[in-house]
Amino acid sequence: MYRTSEEAETAFYAAFEAADLQRMMAVWDEDDNIVCVHPMGARLQGRDQVAQSWMRIFRQGASMRFRISELQRSADDGMAVHVLYENISVDAREGESIAIATNVYRRTPAGWRMVLHHASPVPVPEEAAARVVH
Repeated sequence: MYRTSEEAETAFYAAFEAADLQRMMAVWDEDDNIVCVHPMGARLQGRDQVAQSWMRIFRQGASMRFRISELQRSADDGMAVHVLYENISVDAREGESIAIATNVYRRTPAGWRMVLHHASPVPVPEEAAARVVH
């Protein structure tokens, strides 16, 4: 389905923005060893747990848009690792939230498929934290 890990990644974020569970799970490998860790979340393993987590996120109804930055890729013939910043805008709110994500893709007979998505919030730099009024 996806000829490159880059195509799989583009499909992943398009499915995320569209809140489309079918499209999202089409990106993921069929193997039950897939793993997903949402920001501040538990480790989810297997297609059932991963699909249920995306269904819960999509049901919340927030419209998310992603701008990817500082992408680093490492790949060989069968595996690709992408480490990037997800600059996320939600609905019509001002500003962006930032998460750092690691996305791992494996080449399968069905094309490149995701086997790991792990996202974490980016810590607030000390200078910004010092300006926060409590």
